Amino acid sequence: MTELGNGLFRATHYEDALAVREAQLSTLRRLSASERDMIRTQSNLATSYEMTGRCEALDMRRDMYSGYLRILGEEHMNTLITASNYAASLRVAERSVESKSLLRKMVPIARRVLGDNAESTVRMRVTFARALYEDISATLDDLREAVATLEETARIARRVFGKGAHPIVSLIESSLPQSRIKLRARETPPPGSA
Repeated sequence: MTELGNGLFRATHYEDALAVREAQLSTLRRLSASERDMIRTQSNLATSYEMTGRCEALDMRRDMYSGYLRILGEEHMNTLITASNYAASLRVAERSVESKSLLRKMVPIARRVLGDNAESTVRMRVTFARALYEDISATLDDLREAVATLEETARIARRVFGKGAHPIVSLIESSLPQSRIKLRARETPPPGSA
């Protein structure tokens, strides 16, 4: 069932992939599969929910993160990846305060456990920076931190993945100018305010 769901998803038949993944999760529940297998299947299901615009994805990502945190601990790669996905979903849902809070805790762990060059660490740092500068209540310090994080992460990503060849590099290269524009706008006083 996993292969069928993945094949349908890759072929952009998201509704069909969703149906297969829901059936797969239901089957695993009936068979009393391990929590780890259930979480893995929920991950694919959450992605299908996101691609079909369903709101269940955010709650599912939260539950997956909590599950991995409980059974694997905060330093396991699956927990770190799931935390990153959950934080990204929070950011997209415009719940940046929660996203920033989670990433302030998890980014240092990812950097220590996986290293700065790991794709998961790079993705997590980009999500954190975006949560900082996209927040409508971002402070000047938040904007400065976002720019600094993206600049440092851009250097790492270009060195590790190449210039513009990797999707994460492209994401950083589009995010960095946006963060700089927001920072400059906040640092520049409005005309006539002097």
